[in-house]
Amino acid sequence: MIDDVLAADLRDSHPRVASVGTYIVDVLGRPVSELPRGQVSSLLDEIRITVAGTAGGTSVDLVRLGATVIALGAVGRDNVGDFLISTLRSEGVDPSYLVRKDGVQTSATMLPIHPDGSRPAWHVPGANSAFTLEDIEWDALGSCDAVHLGGLTALPGIDGRPAGQLLAYAREHGALTTADFLGVRGDAVAEQLAQCLPHVDIFMPNEGEAMAATGEADATAAAEALRSLGASCVIVKQGPEGCLILDDDGARSLPTHGVPVVDTTGCGDAFCAGVIVARCAGWSIDEAARLGCATGTLNVRGLGSDAGARDVEEALAFAGEAVYL
Repeated sequence: MIDDVLAADLRDSHPRVASVGTYIVDVLGRPVSELPRGQVSSLLDEIRITVAGTAGGTSVDLVRLGATVIALGAVGRDNVGDFLISTLRSEGVDPSYLVRKDGVQTSATMLPIHPDGSRPAWHVPGANSAFTLEDIEWDALGSCDAVHLGGLTALPGIDGRPAGQLLAYAREHGALTTADFLGVRGDAVAEQLAQCLPHVDIFMPNEGEAMAATGEADATAAAEALRSLGASCVIVKQGPEGCLILDDDGARSLPTHGVPVVDTTGCGDAFCAGVIVARCAGWSIDEAARLGCATGTLNVRGLGSDAGARDVEEALAFAGEAVYL
């Protein structure tokens, strides 16, 4: 069970968090067993449109867990961007620091969700690829208790220097710094990580990303390689297996609890949100990761990135009942 003091600390924390990086609109449908060919159609149980991305999805989850959140990223001057901004505002995220870009569309993804919850995708990078350091409101960033970079390669520049500069600035101003991948692409990943990870307190890739970025064959070796590049703590998200933590205290694994899977979209974002709010509330890294496992697991129960915990009380209840079994 979760200690009453820990629970009270989480309820009372309300950190100010900047969620920086990729903001995406997802169009999801389920269940999709096969794609129609030609001029035919298939009936689905559900179609939804949500705010997603490793910054966008995380921003919504953070607010629901009690944080005050500002969104920093880029969207196009289009109706997709209008939807993204209005949805963030309705969820309680402050979208006023998002910049609107001419000549590019708002990033969007179409996801046909398989019956087992897996999610192939078609994706348009759009305005995310045009987001630069010139778009950052530095005073707002410097006022935050935590800064999360959702999508370590979100800021253009093949060597990772822009993202490294952002994270260094946040840490210099007293913020907890966290980061996540949005896939591993390109030939300069090692150089990007070398520029960024020395400024990251908690790096939270999933297992596939960690191994792809490092070339290692297992999660532990990948976490060790990432720590060697400068991250203070690496948490490798392992889906239904829970997570692997590596820091100065060594490596250890934390299990999670199996639940019926509807859709795995956004589970990693929800995990990150749980870890961030728990660490801001003073929880240990292991306690924070257990909450992350709970918030990530809750997200599989429905379609889309916003299917997770509705509030702190639901997250705490699930963490106490499931993660500690």
